Amino acid sequence: MATQVPIPKLGQSEETVSIVKWHKQEGEAVSKGDVLFEVETDKSVLEVESQFEGALLKIVIPAGKEVPVMSIAAVIGEAGEEIPEIKQPETKPTESASAPSTEQPSAPVSSPSSKAAPASSEASAEKIAPAPASESGGRAVSPGKSEQTASSTAQAPRHKASPRARKTAAENLLDVAAVNGSGPGGRVVERDVLAYLESMGEKSRSVTPAAFNLARQLGLTINQLEATGATGRITLEDVRRAEAEKPKAMPKMRQIIAQRLQQSKQSIPHFYVTVKVDITELSAFRRRLKEQGLKLSVNDFILKASAWALKDFPRVNSITEDGVHVRWRGRVNVGMAVNLEDGLVVPVLHNADRMAMDELHAAARLLADKARGQKLTPEEMSGGTFTVSNMGMMDVENFSAIINPGESAILAVSSARPRPAVLEDGQIAVREIMKITLSADHRVIDGVLAARFVNRVKKYLEDVSRWRSETGLK
Repeated sequence: MATQVPIPKLGQSEETVSIVKWHKQEGEAVSKGDVLFEVETDKSVLEVESQFEGALLKIVIPAGKEVPVMSIAAVIGEAGEEIPEIKQPETKPTESASAPSTEQPSAPVSSPSSKAAPASSEASAEKIAPAPASESGGRAVSPGKSEQTASSTAQAPRHKASPRARKTAAENLLDVAAVNGSGPGGRVVERDVLAYLESMGEKSRSVTPAAFNLARQLGLTINQLEATGATGRITLEDVRRAEAEKPKAMPKMRQIIAQRLQQSKQSIPHFYVTVKVDITELSAFRRRLKEQGLKLSVNDFILKASAWALKDFPRVNSITEDGVHVRWRGRVNVGMAVNLEDGLVVPVLHNADRMAMDELHAAARLLADKARGQKLTPEEMSGGTFTVSNMGMMDVENFSAIINPGESAILAVSSARPRPAVLEDGQIAVREIMKITLSADHRVIDGVLAARFVNRVKKYLEDVSRWRSETGLK
């Protein structure tokens, strides 16, 4: 009997996914455990294995298409078996597929492509004077319309125009929507387009042939092009600049980041506490560990110190979901922000307070490698109670991070730098100083608690005797 294979729900918040690659083709034999396809979620690419045996009778969802989770991706059965009727889950109406950003990118302007309205007598139409060309920026704009309206009609209804008007406009890189129509019901006719081009003057004719061909290929209109060279003509460079400046949709990961961080910043009252940490002795201790074969990063110590401090101050490890109740969490699961090309992800070290230093180092390195290879599982990115964002390698003086939704605080770690410092005996010496900043949710954490917490992290980082005990270094 043929079996329908759904796309599994890979995370609690996952609503839509995309198949990025099929590992099997229609007609191929499939065994249990074979990788059928790869699915892109908002933060990673995951392999989906087959739970069935047989032949791949049909690929229902091609690669590159975004669909709701639990959609039927394929049908597996006996070769030659009849393929059953496939019913896909209903999609919930939303403003956008991922709708993360408050500003939706505008689509590039191009000539309308749907069927034109029936032609009417152009000669009998009352002529309406075309809008004059703009003197600033080289853009021509119809009366009552802004430049944005003239150059971006993605959301606007189709403009009524005769076939000849559309043809003439296309031949001159003109967007019909920028022309006032003189035909019945405001329909644009050919003479409206010609008059509009005449009103633009030299600009409609000052495009080099190569630039003209490239602009047509890219769907750019004359109103989107501006001559910047000394010759006053629109060149290839001008066309390429206009193409580069067109709004483009953000990658899905970037959209999700924008949505979640905007939600966090708007709904969580952030405040910030910064302290300086002297890691001179810790750096020397790390060098001694390395000589003995144990290589640990500064971030390993920060993650561990944060986990210890969270055990000392369980309220920082708690969360409020409604501003009325506080939910205590007994496990210390520390997330670490990992930068990727299109954004960042936060894999989680579960029970970080219980890990030995070598175990923590291995786990953190594995998670970072999987993050950069987009191989993290939903389990490896969920359950965090606190996050560390370390930009120490980026040569930054100080920064504040935005709290990860579902948590009450995040620690921002800046670069360690040689600085003059006053020692306990009053002497001035050059020390390796690093600033750390706690961003805290003021609904759960007060200023005094935040100060105590971040100073406890500082105390642990500067306490080399504790690290000797923790690592077993003699």
